[in-house]
Amino acid sequence: MTAAWTPVALARDLPRLGVMPVCVDSIDVALWRSASGRLAAWADRCPHRGMRLSHGFVRGEALSCIYHGWSYGADGHCLRIPAHPDLAPPEAIRVPVFHATESSGVIWVAPEVPDGMPATVEGTALRSLTVEAAVDWGAAGFSLSGQIARGQLSGVGVTILMQPLPNGRFVLHALAEATASPSAMTQVSRGLEDMRRQAEGALA
Repeated sequence: MTAAWTPVALARDLPRLGVMPVCVDSIDVALWRSASGRLAAWADRCPHRGMRLSHGFVRGEALSCIYHGWSYGADGHCLRIPAHPDLAPPEAIRVPVFHATESSGVIWVAPEVPDGMPATVEGTALRSLTVEAAVDWGAAGFSLSGQIARGQLSGVGVTILMQPLPNGRFVLHALAEATASPSAMTQVSRGLEDMRRQAEGALA
């Protein structure tokens, strides 16, 4: 994994016309997908009044702020101001745009120009979960390389991508080996919950 890329969501969790908040290097990001399936990651603030764009809505190939309806196109430039429908918005009205891509069923974001592509990982996207403390990967029987942990839960091979959050929190994006049965996937999901409880219990 290059230092520039951060895994922020499973691709299946962001449908077309969907928008969701994520965090990259303590930066609040609005992650959204257009009607055509195009993926975008922007600073999560409308340039007008600072409202979170992740509260907004997607129309076609644009994202609109829920507050006053200002609409922004693929490059982050403001396309339309409803209160002034005849005004061509100045080029200066623009949302900071980050790099975003999908790889191995995972969405990755880089605030700066990335050095190469994200790491290639194998498996079927299972789930994402937030953990309030760092996991002791060795005690859990996982090997750790950078932000990628690999091991087994309930006899199923599992790859976990770590997304750091502020205040020592993490989002874990889990993929299970593609041959696992639905019942095995359920057991893996329960194993992930146990992992979270153990990590958070260590704080008590």
